[in-house]
Amino acid sequence: MLKNNKSPATPLRHTLREDSPLLPSVRDGLQALEAGHRDYIAGDIRAAFADSLNLDDAMRAGHENENRWDYLLGHAPSNEVVALEPHSAKQEEISRVVRKLAAAKGHLQDHLRDGARIKRWLWVASGKVQFADTEKTRRLLDQKGIQFVGTVVNAKHLPPGTTPRPGEADPRPAKKRARR
Repeated sequence: MLKNNKSPATPLRHTLREDSPLLPSVRDGLQALEAGHRDYIAGDIRAAFADSLNLDDAMRAGHENENRWDYLLGHAPSNEVVALEPHSAKQEEISRVVRKLAAAKGHLQDHLRDGARIKRWLWVASGKVQFADTEKTRRLLDQKGIQFVGTVVNAKHLPPGTTPRPGEADPRPAKKRARR
């Protein structure tokens, strides 16, 4: 159902407060991602994203010299929001990505509805993975709440839910409405 001629409540749109200045920057599907960044998401799961936000661009004004996370993605099968950071996977970049996470949480504080949260914070390598000790790095990132996914986001990196194939309807049963 459309409310005030706005788009239906997709996962990301539903997560943001109605008065959030980020809301007009939300795009359908993966349209908010730079064209080259869409390649970091496996082709077979791209249709699972209902909406997206280029958080880096949306938060630039007023935060020009701060670290900013790149994207928020609304995952339709789980009705959850995941954050995506395409970034070089080098040892010296770990602390930068951790700072981006901390900054993003602070930036989003006044934009998320009460009780809403970002389900997953994903770091995808924008080139060759060059960590000195991959296992130690993964443990450190896990402690910080960041999931390093390698060079491509796959279904296993997303919140549980059935990822429909392109052109297929979501096989999950529709949610029942409460009687009044």
